[in-house]
Amino acid sequence: MINVTESAKKKITTLIDEEGGSFVRITVKAGGCSGLSYDLSFDDQINEGDESYDDSGVKLVTDVRSLLYIINMTLDFSDGINGKGFQFINPNATRTCGCGESFSI
Repeated sequence: MINVTESAKKKITTLIDEEGGSFVRITVKAGGCSGLSYDLSFDDQINEGDESYDDSGVKLVTDVRSLLYIINMTLDFSDGINGKGFQFINPNATRTCGCGESFSI
């Protein structure tokens, strides 16, 4: 399960309307200062082996390998004075970098 906060839902809905796509694809890739990094994109094609979740009316899709790293993660969005963008609250991460976009397990 992947959770989406209300602020992330609003931003995702706006971006899908502007950029197109049917859902958010979340993947984990090698890289970043902590070893692994998150990648968000909009997509409309589900691939074989993908897992899909719906939370707060937002459809999220991930591949099985990435799911191992992000299970029970919460996706949030902040546009406050301290920064703007999506935030990944990942209970599986043992270390994260200062920007919050990379992590290690």
